[in-house]
Amino acid sequence: MIRLGEKQILTVVKKVEFGVYLSEEQGSEEKVLLPIKQVPKGTEVGSSIEVFIYKDSSDRLIATTSEPKIMLGDVRLLKVKEVGKIGAFMDWGLEKDVLLPFREQTRKVKVGEEVLCALYIDKSSRLCVTMNVYKYLLNNSPYKKDDKVKGTVYELSDNFGAFVAVDDIYSALIPKKELYGNIGIGDSVDARVTSVKEDGRLNLSVREKAYLQMDEDAEKLIAMMEENGGKIPFTDKASPELIRQKTGMSKNEFKRAVGRLLKEGKIEIKTESIELK
Repeated sequence: MIRLGEKQILTVVKKVEFGVYLSEEQGSEEKVLLPIKQVPKGTEVGSSIEVFIYKDSSDRLIATTSEPKIMLGDVRLLKVKEVGKIGAFMDWGLEKDVLLPFREQTRKVKVGEEVLCALYIDKSSRLCVTMNVYKYLLNNSPYKKDDKVKGTVYELSDNFGAFVAVDDIYSALIPKKELYGNIGIGDSVDARVTSVKEDGRLNLSVREKAYLQMDEDAEKLIAMMEENGGKIPFTDKASPELIRQKTGMSKNEFKRAVGRLLKEGKIEIKTESIELK
């Protein structure tokens, strides 16, 4: 069987002026054309060639010896070449670009940006890509607790947090309580594995362990005060929402950093502010 969206080794069963026809074996009725410009030198009837199978502009199966950037079920970063009436056309390394339909976009995409996609076969038996990559990600990563990882954010949830594809392959989540800063879909993040779930999926944090993060947060507060005339116009009694908005820290993290600076004698706490000494 000739498999759409995959690489396979096929046999040359017929030579014509415009290329060669390939099949799984001599006598099989199922054939696919490899255009003449793709045919390796010295190819004869009976030769075996590894090809990738996709569809041409007339919706016919066609073979290529070119290396696609993505194959069926893969998750890869692809660049947007054009945005049209039915979706975006993505560069996947072949002559005919692959479609990212509007309905498969988790946000609007722009020409020139790279987008995390999975390749699938749609209801019309055409190859397309989707930004809804969750079901295509793997859960057998080699990572363990406290490992440092890099990934791409592919979905945001008000209830759960940020869904991340670690190494653009493995399934992970930054829980809502661990989200800091302006993280958006498509962003690359450096994170720490906080736990590995029973099913193998990863939980992440963009923050360091508390004792390490405390030093970084303390330095951040010093910088904020230096930029603001030597003070922060609120104390650790402020609301958690205000503290997170102004500093990117949870209230507990803010209090730990303030406590560190207070112990080191670098600040003093006033009624409505924290000031450098």
